[in-house]
Amino acid sequence: MSAPSPVPTEKGILQFLQICDNLYPADAVEAPVEQQRRWYDALCARFDRPLPPDIIFADGMVQRIPIRRYRPRKIITRTILLYIHGGGFVVGSLESHHAICAEIADFAGAELVSVDYRLAPEYRWPAQTDDGFAVLKHLLAAGNKVVLIGDSAGGNLAAGLALRARDEALSGVVGQVLIYPTLGGDMDAGSYVEMAAAPGLTTADVAYYREILRAPEGNEIAEPLRASSVADLPPAFITVAHFDPLRDDGRHYAARLSAEGIEVWFREEPQMVHAWLRARHMSDGARDGFRAVCEAIGHFAML
Repeated sequence: MSAPSPVPTEKGILQFLQICDNLYPADAVEAPVEQQRRWYDALCARFDRPLPPDIIFADGMVQRIPIRRYRPRKIITRTILLYIHGGGFVVGSLESHHAICAEIADFAGAELVSVDYRLAPEYRWPAQTDDGFAVLKHLLAAGNKVVLIGDSAGGNLAAGLALRARDEALSGVVGQVLIYPTLGGDMDAGSYVEMAAAPGLTTADVAYYREILRAPEGNEIAEPLRASSVADLPPAFITVAHFDPLRDDGRHYAARLSAEGIEVWFREEPQMVHAWLRARHMSDGARDGFRAVCEAIGHFAML
């Protein structure tokens, strides 16, 4: 008899999971990609929120890459926030994280740029990191300081961009904020086993996303946990969910950064599941976690 799936007890996050189950099937990865995207868009729309008052946003292009710029009513720093959305490299868009990006920009008092990178399977790795890096280099070339931010797959891309910027001796990246990131951990150990059947994201789902991306195994940009060195990276804030197979990726990366002398803040949300950012207006734990994320971004933006 198999052990029961690990689940949180917080009322708000359980309500969030129920809504997710009704809109995004647990076996969604078995459906055609076009259907996955329709389900994901519907899920994102369900949790959409009005934007903060007076925030301005506009779509544009950097080279061939679509972006969206957010500018809050009060700018207190010239540092640019670069947001890279999650979605397993398969789903997600400028729309999927629209309100999240607007709220972060408003809280930090900073302009935010969101990247609509190319998705798999139409575009395999390294298209995703190359798109993000092109936008990052564009911002740095204009003399901006930049805070890298990403959730889930976007957290992977943000961590990889920090490594790429370091390796090319690009200055100006002042912080990296990684939200329940996937970083290339061992899928036969730790949280990948303990939380294999966690609600919202399973280890089998992670395996599917890795397979569809087709990043080369052991590549340190695709799998930052495999980096030969993390020295000289910008300071980091890493947050993970307890009920998430990706939990130990963030734990281990934070420990690795700290061991090599990088300033790092690590936070584990004890009642949270993967993708808890969407629950920030209905779960106490998600609300607190989102505020911590915003405070970290605001701190880095003032460096």
